[in-house]
Amino acid sequence: MDVIITVTLVIAIALIFDFTNGFHDTANAMATSVATGALKPRVAVLISAVLNLAGAFISTQVAQTISQGLIKEGPGGVLITPTMIFAGLVGAVLWNVGTWYLGLPSSSTHALFGGLIGAAIIGAGFNSVDYGVLLSKVVLPALFSPLVAGAVALVATYAAYRITKQAKARGSDRGFRHGQTVSASFVSLAHGTNDAQKTMGVITLTLIAAGYQQANTGPQIWVIAGCGLAIGLGTYIGGWRIMRTVGKQITDVHPAQGFAAESSSAATILISSHLGFALSTTQVTSGAVVGSGLGKKLALVHWGVVGKIAIGWVLTLPAAALVGGLAAWAASSSTPGLIIVAVLALAAGAVFFFLARRHPINQHNVNEVDDQTEIASDEQEPVAAGRKA
Repeated sequence: MDVIITVTLVIAIALIFDFTNGFHDTANAMATSVATGALKPRVAVLISAVLNLAGAFISTQVAQTISQGLIKEGPGGVLITPTMIFAGLVGAVLWNVGTWYLGLPSSSTHALFGGLIGAAIIGAGFNSVDYGVLLSKVVLPALFSPLVAGAVALVATYAAYRITKQAKARGSDRGFRHGQTVSASFVSLAHGTNDAQKTMGVITLTLIAAGYQQANTGPQIWVIAGCGLAIGLGTYIGGWRIMRTVGKQITDVHPAQGFAAESSSAATILISSHLGFALSTTQVTSGAVVGSGLGKKLALVHWGVVGKIAIGWVLTLPAAALVGGLAAWAASSSTPGLIIVAVLALAAGAVFFFLARRHPINQHNVNEVDDQTEIASDEQEPVAAGRKA
């Protein structure tokens, strides 16, 4: 198949991944604000979409981690082809759509890296991946970032309740709700700064691998704009299923907690973006929500839900790598193989969307928790008990 056709396919599916990243990770910024009533659902996703777009233009450090660091360069250029990148993106998109259907806040970042690593290993061998970059820029931030954000949120929540005398003073909740508008906006800006860059890096890596761009150069302006628009549009669509999980099932979020969780998440993500760490905003915000629950009352966090989310985090990278590797094996064999992979990926995505329509979650019922909730219907009793407490 002509290289330009393959590159075009890669860019198209990269933007599709960016779109799924937007609606998958909308919960990162707005779940707690929607859960506390600080923002109406549709207003929340509109604000988040605009700021995701703006955030895409702030920095390119994370994009360069992907395009210049994760996949090694050999004598003839980077050790990965556009077809392999296409296969890796297939693994990432399918994992994103599957976990969205389940309402599971998994990491789009690790899905992307897993898909690319699996495809690169199958297509170019184990030596094609720079494991030092993987460890320092991906794995270690994944381990420490949710702990840091959680610890900051715990302290901030405890301090907020102490200052406001357990938030019983008249008007304190209203003040924190107004504060959440600002803090949630910063998380959205940070999400665009970190996550949109990952797709920029993938497209840039593709252009370098295909010989359309020089090695060791950053994303072009049309790449930055396209990725910003894709993630912004996906955000506006709204990842309601995951928003329900983050906002209602981890802990019973109140305005002071939401403000603390959002502020600590934004700070962690923005600092990491500046340092070029391609961390998972999903993990950061989930860790911050857990911390906010601990800061209010130790018994308020639903550890069953947290455990299931953590299992999803552990499985994300290897599962996406497996799918990416299989896709690379099939797509690299021939042009029909590439077409078959594309058709099967579209069919699998369509199945998840069809299944989701049977039990829709949208802006009207995102704050409702019932026995059809995907992750943990048996976790609702502790929520009620926490409210009575």
